[in-house]
Amino acid sequence: MDNKIVDVARRAGVSPATVSRVLNDSNLVTEKTKRKVLQVIEEMDYHPHAAAKQLRSQRTMTIGVIVPDINNSYFAEIIKGVENMAHARKYKVIICDSDNKPEKEKEYLGLLPNRAVDAMILVAPYAADELIFDYIDKGHFIGIIGRPVNHDKIPTVKTNNVKFSDQAVTHLIELGHRSIAYIAGYADSLDSYERMEGYMKAMKEHHIPFAPGLMDNGDFHEQGGYAAMIRLIERGVPFTAVYVANDEMALGVYKACRERNIRIPEDLAVVGVDNNRITKYLSPPLSTVEQPKYAMGALMAEKLIDIMNDNEFQGTREFVIDSKLIIRESSDYDRRNGNSLRFS
Repeated sequence: MDNKIVDVARRAGVSPATVSRVLNDSNLVTEKTKRKVLQVIEEMDYHPHAAAKQLRSQRTMTIGVIVPDINNSYFAEIIKGVENMAHARKYKVIICDSDNKPEKEKEYLGLLPNRAVDAMILVAPYAADELIFDYIDKGHFIGIIGRPVNHDKIPTVKTNNVKFSDQAVTHLIELGHRSIAYIAGYADSLDSYERMEGYMKAMKEHHIPFAPGLMDNGDFHEQGGYAAMIRLIERGVPFTAVYVANDEMALGVYKACRERNIRIPEDLAVVGVDNNRITKYLSPPLSTVEQPKYAMGALMAEKLIDIMNDNEFQGTREFVIDSKLIIRESSDYDRRNGNSLRFS
């Protein structure tokens, strides 16, 4: 079988784009790397010119973004960050909604070998590491938002779910709450699991016993949050606060509280995650964790485009952006003395 550019790249320990630049005598490649690649080309008796021309002709200047649910404003803001940065760098963006279906996500990944896109950004992907690595090893470009992976050619951007969840639950504990419920997202979501880990960490640090009856699953949707809240209420285990893994589910919690005449925050404190635009207009406004959604999308697009054009990681491949707890009226109420802390 004839050698391909990816075979040269693999043996030389560089990306296929680096081999292409060497073939075109680009000044973006160091002399040391250039010598190494040329030596491999000679050893493999690789005939590069036709392949290099083909590689150049297949550039689409397009990036694909696969998200689990385009209806969720969390993903919409990430897409906005990707699109604005890509546009500034002269790239187009194709948006792919997997609808939380792993098989659909896998189908969209097929846009890479079909050369429909130059790179793909996966947001909270379902795909196994092995499948993603296989695409990378074949010379494709992939970046991941919201999940760490152990591969030196894949940039990742995420927030520290454990840290900000610990802070959110600690905020509730400091206001006198001891019975705090947690409403999770998808059962197989890393974000949901890590937020649960932060919840449990805060409870343990304050010597509050773990209560399995105070945990439920809302699948990151408003209706799921509503159903989870109803189940928690009907379970009969008393609680005075709830930490909800995203704001969409918190909307469902509000609905359930209205139906059951539960006052927020006097009877129940509520804290969500994401700082969706609607949260400050709720009654009362929702305390939430501000996720840097736009920044994550923009940073990933920037790094992935740099990698496609410059080939080398400059420093780290893992980027963690801080989140911020925003305290509003849904939780800003001290149960120990019945006083609001910031409003009357």
